[in-house]
Amino acid sequence: MPETGRFRAGSGAGRWGTSLRLVMLHAVITLLAIGIAFSLPVAAQYILYQWWPIVASDASLLLASEISLAAALVLLFNFWRAALENRDKRRVADTAALVYARHRGSWLTRLRERSLIRKLPAARDAYILTLTGHDTFADEASLLRVPLQSAYEIRVMLLDPAARAAERRVRSLPAAITQESYVEEVNTSIAYLTMLRTLGKKVTLKFYDDEPFWKVVVLGDHLWVQYCHSGFEVKDEPEYVFALNGDHPRLGLFVPFYMYFLEQWSNSRHPRYDFDTGELVYSDECGRELRRRRFAPDREPVPALLQARPGRESGHATRELETNS
Repeated sequence: MPETGRFRAGSGAGRWGTSLRLVMLHAVITLLAIGIAFSLPVAAQYILYQWWPIVASDASLLLASEISLAAALVLLFNFWRAALENRDKRRVADTAALVYARHRGSWLTRLRERSLIRKLPAARDAYILTLTGHDTFADEASLLRVPLQSAYEIRVMLLDPAARAAERRVRSLPAAITQESYVEEVNTSIAYLTMLRTLGKKVTLKFYDDEPFWKVVVLGDHLWVQYCHSGFEVKDEPEYVFALNGDHPRLGLFVPFYMYFLEQWSNSRHPRYDFDTGELVYSDECGRELRRRRFAPDREPVPALLQARPGRESGHATRELETNS
């Protein structure tokens, strides 16, 4: 799990700022209530002895006053109903630990998301499960590009361009997206991660070969989620941001999606990319290296199965790597 203790300590100043704002708000409301209370006698005298006699003697002015009062009551009751609905929605959002959501991308939603990211404390760890990584962190216009540079440990999982799942997904997307453009985006992401390694970051990249259900980005105690719908680009899908509930970690959807990433990451089927040699490293469940192959995103790899076979050398069992056609 992310280091929630550090974020609690770091967010102490934020909680003090929130408490101070609440105190100031209560003070302003108290002063406003006192001012209204002292002005009520003057207002009552004006209404009873000056305003009402004029209205009572003028039918048009009386009708306008009645219409204005009715409109004010309608607005008041609508605001009251909206406040009740928003309270119920807020309660549901708190239960799900949902702090932000967007349906369609626009300059306003991008502005709100940038504001959210700026308010986040610096994350030590960043975990990303996506398709090519281009729109997530490699593109210069990406919202997560800068926060990723402040993280120390970065774990990234991308869809192998040579896998059948990548080919099927490219075929389901608009004609402007080709296998060549997909490979180019993956290479751009690898180049950016390589640059982060030169800055002293601990970067680990793995590739998976099945179509994902979710795109997951974890920055500290905040998590971004988008559904990877076949036939649609992920950047056009609705986006949800969940926050870890420090007091009740089991409350909300942060932990389930975080565990989804960890399950994918710990799967020994997914090879690790060696930045120094440009090879994919296959390991067993204990982390022991089994074999390597050159990372060739323009061709389809041969799936490998690991089976244990009894060996006669030194009386120990040896492992043989068999391939299925």
